[in-house]
Amino acid sequence: MKKPIFYIVDVFTEEKFSGNQLAVFSYFAGFSDNEMQKIAKEMNYSETAFILSNKNQNNTYDVRIFTPQKEIPFAGHPTLGTAYVIQQEIIKKPVNTIVLNLKLGKIPVFFLTTRKEPDILWMKQLQPMFGKKFVPKLISEILNLDLTDIDIRFPIQIVSTGLPTIIVPLKTLDAVKRVKLSNEKYFQLINSIDAKTILVFCPETYKKENCLNTRFFAPYLGIPEDPATGSANGCLAGYLVEHNYFEKDEINIRVEQGYEIGRPSLLYLKANKKDEEIDVFVGGKVIIIAKGNII
Repeated sequence: MKKPIFYIVDVFTEEKFSGNQLAVFSYFAGFSDNEMQKIAKEMNYSETAFILSNKNQNNTYDVRIFTPQKEIPFAGHPTLGTAYVIQQEIIKKPVNTIVLNLKLGKIPVFFLTTRKEPDILWMKQLQPMFGKKFVPKLISEILNLDLTDIDIRFPIQIVSTGLPTIIVPLKTLDAVKRVKLSNEKYFQLINSIDAKTILVFCPETYKKENCLNTRFFAPYLGIPEDPATGSANGCLAGYLVEHNYFEKDEINIRVEQGYEIGRPSLLYLKANKKDEEIDVFVGGKVIIIAKGNII
């Protein structure tokens, strides 16, 4: 059996050594869940992706995603990063679309151009589902913020395009910077609900060309804070059009994340609402940093 190969990639990055790190392993058919979980913990990245077989049907590949603590059905930056590795290192020729068959289901990744190194990869996420809303006081205590930091014009709500996330609208970049999760109160809340992750956002940004700043927290998954989160920002895209945040039913925006932990990231969000349906697309750039074999 061919030895597994691993790749280290930066996802949602503007340049090398920024964005969200990802380890991708290929030729991983026959490895047990326990072996994949141990490797994910060894890597200790936010997520590690495993391509189960390098054989495909109609550019569809079976992929599993693990955090250091748990397997998860879907995550954004492993989806984009793995699709890029497949195109560059396995297919080795231009393609328009690669489909990852994840625990959640089939997620297509679109290459913006057919050039060898496209600028932006896009993934279409599932239709957003809108769930429980929360009183601001409860969430402000979990985030260690003042009640006045929360933008009460919009709800604090669970939204899911595959990974349920609590979306929290804040007023200012200063408020975003001051977020400090109270783990005790966080676990008291998430132990009773489906959503295990929290995304906060505001309209003020570090770079004037960006539209929103976000931060993402998921201690339950072994991720105290993530530098770039495609799944949660997909939830955010659906939230923005559902609640008319920009006063329109369609968005095409740039979102920055990761500045507070020294990994500046850039995500592209598109969403449009027609009748009761919302189409959500999340995009970003990917760079392969390193390649090697398991000894």
